[in-house]
Amino acid sequence: MTPYLILKHAHMGMAYLTITLFAVRGGLMLADKQSVLAMKPLRILPHVIDTVLLALGVTLVILGGWPILQTPWLLAKIAGLLAYVALGTIALKRGRTKQVRSIALLAALLVVGYIVLVAKTKLVLPF
Repeated sequence: MTPYLILKHAHMGMAYLTITLFAVRGGLMLADKQSVLAMKPLRILPHVIDTVLLALGVTLVILGGWPILQTPWLLAKIAGLLAYVALGTIALKRGRTKQVRSIALLAALLVVGYIVLVAKTKLVLPF
């Protein structure tokens, strides 16, 4: 297996891991399990995973030689990532009511689904 493929599979694995962890944290938030959410591993692990995920993504862009501003599917993934982060913070921290958090959680999961779809197909679909 080439170094590029190793990095690509690692990136995909980290992506699936962060999505799963986000969904679990969202479920804990909906179940009012604040004591579990406050546990140190659940506060630190997402940052570690996301840092590795971002580093792998940047490395793949460099190795792939993709000019970011001229690669529509990559721009779509970046825009989706920004929307996902904003919605995720509302869902897990900043939403004032459980209803707002629930809607933001669902929207964040839909956006991350879009990101995965774009990553797999390299097709840009309207947001």
